[in-house]
Amino acid sequence: MTPAGGQRLKIAVLNRVFSARGGGAESYSIRLVEQLAARHDIHVFAQQIEHAWPGVSYHRVSSPLPKPRWINQLWYAAATWLATRSGFDVVHSHENTWQGRVQTIHVKPVRHNLLGGQRGWRRRLRWLKIATSPRLLTYLALEALRFRVRPGQQVVLTSSSLQADALAAYPHAVGAMAIVTPGVALPEPGWDRAAGRRELGLPANGRMLLFVANDYARKGLTTLLAALVTLPRDVQLAVVGNTGQAQRFRDLAAAAGVDKRVHFLGALDGVARAYRAADVLVHPTLDDTFAMVVLEGLAHGLPVVVSGPAQCGISTLLRDGKDALLLTDPQDSQELLATLQRLLADKALQQRLSANGRAFAQAHTWEHAAQEYERLYRASLASSRTGT
Repeated sequence: MTPAGGQRLKIAVLNRVFSARGGGAESYSIRLVEQLAARHDIHVFAQQIEHAWPGVSYHRVSSPLPKPRWINQLWYAAATWLATRSGFDVVHSHENTWQGRVQTIHVKPVRHNLLGGQRGWRRRLRWLKIATSPRLLTYLALEALRFRVRPGQQVVLTSSSLQADALAAYPHAVGAMAIVTPGVALPEPGWDRAAGRRELGLPANGRMLLFVANDYARKGLTTLLAALVTLPRDVQLAVVGNTGQAQRFRDLAAAAGVDKRVHFLGALDGVARAYRAADVLVHPTLDDTFAMVVLEGLAHGLPVVVSGPAQCGISTLLRDGKDALLLTDPQDSQELLATLQRLLADKALQQRLSANGRAFAQAHTWEHAAQEYERLYRASLASSRTGT
């Protein structure tokens, strides 16, 4: 099928881990591929592949030395350059590689993290650290190539806050930058919350908070556990995500006396099951360039409590008190407690947040994101062909 906006394209997608278990960046890449595959010829180049979709061709990239990670990253960059330097209309990289005229940036730039805000002797010391570290030199060099200005180059940021960080680090690339926020797959209506709880082994009664993250510490589970202590005993918490940090937080929950109210579900194949079983999504993240879990929670009609724009990219788009409840300081357990108490006691507020959240999600689907990328692909092709 030829897309309405132009010709069918042959597109190489670079993502080292092509699995929804990998995290937000990997899910972003996967959902785009699924949308684009019906209209274009998609080829995925990855070292780890846990995905199968009609019309998508998968190419496994070798990994002779997985660690240290920087060497593997350099290997992956070189291998995908060799594999995709000809025969494709578009090379779209979600990785720190030089190959690809369409580059999607999911995390804060390394240059921003290392040098942002550094002045005088502190900046000189930081450069000394960089100069003596092959790892940092490799990451910075690869990143600089992603932000280089050349005909057809498109640098895509996943939120306005991430774009601000990228501009601070690479101001010369402003003309190549665009924002395409993550999308969401709208759920089928009419699910049964009680059935969802039974499926996950959660208590049938009581109010269920939901926390979804792979990095429990960075996404604010410590603060949430502290707030849970004072909430009514019928309020419980389901925790979904990587189990690597689970034991530490089980111990914290036990020390706080709430271990019987906290349910660690691990990494689920389908996180939608957890959204269907919950009453509220809580995401007191310390640092998120966007937070796809928040968008997914909104799509499922969950009232959401989330960190404000200073810590979370999606919150730059959300209206406090209308689309979600935004936290000023996600490390302040008293603020989180008061916000949850207010929400749980106010049915009208819950209904308003649920309705507005659904409407927000409907305006941010993966189909919309795919259309934005098709526009960028065509612009990249036209510019690279004319050399402008």
